[in-house]
Amino acid sequence: MSVLLVVHLLFTAAYAGFQWTVQVVVYRQFGLVPAAAFTAFEAAHQRRVTYVVGPLFAGQAITSAGLLIAGDGALRFVSIGLFAAVLGVTGLLAVPLHRRLSTGFDAATHRCLLRVDLVRAGLATVNAIVAAALLR
Repeated sequence: MSVLLVVHLLFTAAYAGFQWTVQVVVYRQFGLVPAAAFTAFEAAHQRRVTYVVGPLFAGQAITSAGLLIAGDGALRFVSIGLFAAVLGVTGLLAVPLHRRLSTGFDAATHRCLLRVDLVRAGLATVNAIVAAALLR
């Protein structure tokens, strides 16, 4: 069993757990924040979440690069592709939705963010499963 594969699994599983926590707990509470406090709340959320997601993304990027260089088999490309998809959904969809919310809470934008985040959680979960399968 390769150390790279174990570390890759740890990062992908940790990110999936993080993403489900955001989906089920964090984002569900956005609508409870008083309107007058929401812009400050959203700014703090964006700043603080970076401390968690940044290292998780960095770890997955490093281990994905390791899979690309050292791995064999097609399944490694599936994992790399899933991570790329998470980054794409984050950058192209979630970040712009957060930018919209940074001007104030909007229920339609919030609902869209929940749907986009569900996609990220699903992709992350499948990636953790694939990363576990790479250990076989």
